[in-house]
Amino acid sequence: MSPILWMVAALMVLRLVAEEILSALNRAEVLRHADNPPPAAAAIMDRETYAKAGSYTLAKSRFGMVTGIFDAAILAMVVFSGVLPALWTIIGGWGGPAAIWDDALFILVTGVLISVPSLPFEWWEQFRLEEQFGFNKSTQALWLTDKLKGTVLMFAIGFPLLWALLALVRGVGSSWWIWAFGLLFGFQLLMLILYPKVILPMFNKLTPLPEGDLRTRLLALGDRTGFQAKTIEVIDGSKRSGHSNAYFTGFGRFRRIVLFDTLIAQLTPEELEAVLAHEIGHYRRGHIPRMIALSAVMMLAGFAALAWLAQSSWFNPAFGFTVGAMAPAFLLFGLLSGLVTFWFSPIMNLLSRKHEYEADAFARAAMGGPTAMIGALCKLAQKNLTNLTPHPWFSGFHYSHPTLVERERALAKAG
Repeated sequence: MSPILWMVAALMVLRLVAEEILSALNRAEVLRHADNPPPAAAAIMDRETYAKAGSYTLAKSRFGMVTGIFDAAILAMVVFSGVLPALWTIIGGWGGPAAIWDDALFILVTGVLISVPSLPFEWWEQFRLEEQFGFNKSTQALWLTDKLKGTVLMFAIGFPLLWALLALVRGVGSSWWIWAFGLLFGFQLLMLILYPKVILPMFNKLTPLPEGDLRTRLLALGDRTGFQAKTIEVIDGSKRSGHSNAYFTGFGRFRRIVLFDTLIAQLTPEELEAVLAHEIGHYRRGHIPRMIALSAVMMLAGFAALAWLAQSSWFNPAFGFTVGAMAPAFLLFGLLSGLVTFWFSPIMNLLSRKHEYEADAFARAAMGGPTAMIGALCKLAQKNLTNLTPHPWFSGFHYSHPTLVERERALAKAG
């Protein structure tokens, strides 16, 4: 086995071991507080709910440990067994030497085949684990339909996009990665507009928020905070899950506020107003364009790295492909880049947490105090069985938001 394959194997093992250590630390932290929750946690949840939240966290952690090992084994088998070059030979023979469509098809077909072994685990998580704790609202037919729709959309959108990206490689020479970045980044911006209008309705029903006190409150909030949305819509998230959320999509005149029906059922109008004020805070504090710009920089760096790897004399050949073969390089980069980016997730999470604190502070100011926001966060933690005592290392790698205790402390301190 070449040194490159040994390095990839080492990275796989390191990530798997790190994930299992983090999960074990988190489980130990949950068990340590099981019979004696910290005062801050006890003030948020009663003992029965706290115990159930701990059980939910432990169940997800144990399940995640199994799926993590399984996914790592599948990735290792795919990368080291020689199946990728064999598949490349088969699908590559469907088109002529000048064809590009078979390259795009190779990437998509491989992605689908790799995802198939994980389907039983996804089913178990939905219909056993989530069902056990009262969150699953989906049906077998809906789950299967979602999977089929997702696959069709992946081919309908992914195939022409990959075709265009691979065509740029042949059409514009060594600078292809700059043009490819422009194409993909532009496509992502377009999807900010098209997703809520075209794709989301394929999976969920969105209806305008009815006239009444809640709509009046939210529109008044938008007026006084300088946030004008095209519409406020309710999404039927309850047909799949008992979890709840709120967000806004699009930008400019295409902005729209989306509330989960579960969220409306769980919170008072004032608390919903505070949650929306938090989301508006992200917009008003410039977090959205900042994260889009950061995403663009990272995407450009990724394309630059991909172009360098594809033309190197050691990357493609280590996995059984020829130097400069772009479709395999695209696929390998997609499969393996997570082994490196995983280690940078705490940095990204730190930035995200900073934004969450700022959005919380905006909501506090918009609501004239922290009470409504704290009340909303506490209710959401109870309804979603949030783990209030994660291990700091685990939350550092996996939590894009501060813990509830940290957010409540920050809100109350400044209030």
